[in-house]
Amino acid sequence: MADIVEKTDRYERLLAEALAEATVAVPAETPLGDAAAEFIEMADSYLEDGRHFREEEDLVNALAAFSYGHAWLDAGARAGLFDVPTDGHLFTV
Repeated sequence: MADIVEKTDRYERLLAEALAEATVAVPAETPLGDAAAEFIEMADSYLEDGRHFREEEDLVNALAAFSYGHAWLDAGARAGLFDVPTDGHLFTV
C-alpha cells in the first residue's frame, strides 16, 4: 500500500509543478494556440480529478488521472506547443 501512496503523491506533485512551468509557445489566436489551451485544460482537469479521487481514497484512479494529465503536458511540450524547462525531471523533451 505504501508504494501506491508514494507514487500518487509523486505524480500529483509532478503534474502540479509541470502545469506551473509550462508556458504556451504558440500564438494564442491560431489553431495551435487553441490546441495548447486544450492540452492545458485537459492536464488541469486531470489534476482536479486526481485530487477528487484521492479525497475518495481511490488511489488507483488518482494515480491514473495524475499520469494522464502529465502525459497531455509532455505530449504538448514534445509537439512544440509549450516552452518548458529542458533540465530536471518535469518533462522528457
